[in-house]
Amino acid sequence: MSSWASTKYKTTNWSAYNEALRQRGSLTIWFDPGMEWKPPPTGKRGRHPSFSDAAIQTCLTMKVLFGMPLRQTTGFVQSLLQLVGLDWTVPDFSTLCRRQRTLNVAIPYRGGAGPLNLLIDSTGIKSEGEGEWNARKHGGPKRRIWRKIHIGIDEETLEVRAVEVTGSNIGDAPILPDLLEQISADEVIGSVTADGAYDTRNCHEAIAARGAAAVIPPRKNAKPWKPTSPGAAARNEALRASKYLGRALWRRWSGYHRRSRVEAKMNCIKLLGQSLMARDFERQVAELQVRIAVLNGYTALGTPITVTAE
Repeated sequence: MSSWASTKYKTTNWSAYNEALRQRGSLTIWFDPGMEWKPPPTGKRGRHPSFSDAAIQTCLTMKVLFGMPLRQTTGFVQSLLQLVGLDWTVPDFSTLCRRQRTLNVAIPYRGGAGPLNLLIDSTGIKSEGEGEWNARKHGGPKRRIWRKIHIGIDEETLEVRAVEVTGSNIGDAPILPDLLEQISADEVIGSVTADGAYDTRNCHEAIAARGAAAVIPPRKNAKPWKPTSPGAAARNEALRASKYLGRALWRRWSGYHRRSRVEAKMNCIKLLGQSLMARDFERQVAELQVRIAVLNGYTALGTPITVTAE
């Protein structure tokens, strides 16, 4: 049997995509004078916060974009405000550090035209410890701490719609129901695509409960489940199709190859830093969520549209 010929693609929106790439490198930063920099009174007893969540997220966004420590971030934001003629005060480094722990990060997204097709994956990112080269060259400490990022992206817009951060000892499958809960209950989910690590009963049941199709390859030694639930019945259908068509044909038929897009998004997350600057878990979660917000902003500028070349 001859091997598959590689498919060739061509980009149909080169001019728009080229402009989007140029805008990603722009240093122009806009401040809306009507922005709620100081929060309104809460009506509760005690000292009111001096800065809104939007102000804290703005400062942390600059920190993530330019890889600066907290003190340099405050000076950078202060200079920007002086250039645009705004007399707003800037939170000091201790305020940023304290508020980062409980910050409710706003992650923007556009949303597609039809049902949401969710692509799921996870990866690890270093939070403590020397780099591999430094440890190998100079004998640095072997102890390293990793965090695990679980994300779900929209297949159409390529924007992150759900994110969870856990320790490295947490598996992939237990987090999928939590990712689905981040999607509004009134939003229709068409399909959920993930790798074989998510081939568990809990994952299939959570996907079936949202009325979505599970595009998850069964394990090589998979056995049929008792069809006592919609999730088990759908998984048995995928198992039968995989055995009938073969794993390679099933992947092409089911569209499983679309999952490569979420792997590319993971690489984009690491381009903003191979390790985390924060040292405690809550602040690390906020740092990663700010990275996601930045990436969604980049993606909204424009993405390539490709079609199969004739």
